[in-house]
Amino acid sequence: AWKNVPHGAAICFLVFWLINLAVVLKGIEYIRILQGISAPVLLGVGLLLLGWAYRTAGGFGPMFAVPSRFTSFPDFLKFLIPALNGTVGFWATVSLNIPDFTRFARNQREQVIGQALALPTTMTLYAFVGIVVTSATVVIYGTAIWDPVQLLSRFHSPVAVVISLIAILLATLNVNIGANVVSPANDFSNLWPRGISFRTGGVITCFMGIALMPWKLLSNYRTFILGWLGGYAAFLGPVAGIMICDYFVIRRRELQVNDLYLRGGVYEYAHGFNWSAVIALALGAGTALAGLAVPSVRVLYDYSWFVGFAVSFVAYYALMRFQGQAAFAPEGAA
Repeated sequence: AWKNVPHGAAICFLVFWLINLAVVLKGIEYIRILQGISAPVLLGVGLLLLGWAYRTAGGFGPMFAVPSRFTSFPDFLKFLIPALNGTVGFWATVSLNIPDFTRFARNQREQVIGQALALPTTMTLYAFVGIVVTSATVVIYGTAIWDPVQLLSRFHSPVAVVISLIAILLATLNVNIGANVVSPANDFSNLWPRGISFRTGGVITCFMGIALMPWKLLSNYRTFILGWLGGYAAFLGPVAGIMICDYFVIRRRELQVNDLYLRGGVYEYAHGFNWSAVIALALGAGTALAGLAVPSVRVLYDYSWFVGFAVSFVAYYALMRFQGQAAFAPEGAA
């Protein structure tokens, strides 16, 4: 698995993996502190990078004047649709496991304001910085450089390189821990709470990260965006469709909180399995992945998250209504 990986890249990966492991072993409180420190640092570095691009390229005019590589609108759509689906799939992970963080909010208002203000504004800013800086590299260096590490190799100031590398390290560590470790660590812990703690679940996740061979997934943008992101979006879309249908349509935002933690409660279903959800998940994911196997319906895979969401939403609703699982507002619900 490592034979085609450059030695330097392999060493950097293992060092970074060990840093992730150390943070996980510190526990959830240390993760909260890390995110509190890194967020303002990343914001500041992003603005500095934008300022550098603006000054070096001669303003926004030259940056925005860089022509597109696509010669026609249909060619643009062929790339835009899978890329958009991959972007949605990328953020679908966080949207599904955001309760891992919002459960620590003191009230509903705090988590609503936090998500409504923080996520759209910061993600829009960083998307803008990424696009503008990449466009600026065409003006400055004559070629588009989207990889920040490759861009840093063009800098001549050791101080700027060191500061930028620290910022990249913090950014990658922060995103990786928050988006890729916390959720599976909690999931493993919930499978066997007495035997698997959050730290143990995090350690399992770290070793799974190596088994997935991320250096192969990131070998080129087509493998990552069109293959990996589009593939797992076919499963995350159905999960989101089932969850939203169940909470907002079937149950009308009413839950029996105590029964969530009890065997034999209203959420026991068939020995703990809701087969309507399982069938709806299979239908949604299967429909989206059919586009990968059948070229004539490739559009189903290009829109894998949206197709999976819609099919599973409708299928789950139909199955639950067929079984008589009507919407209810039970006594003591929250």
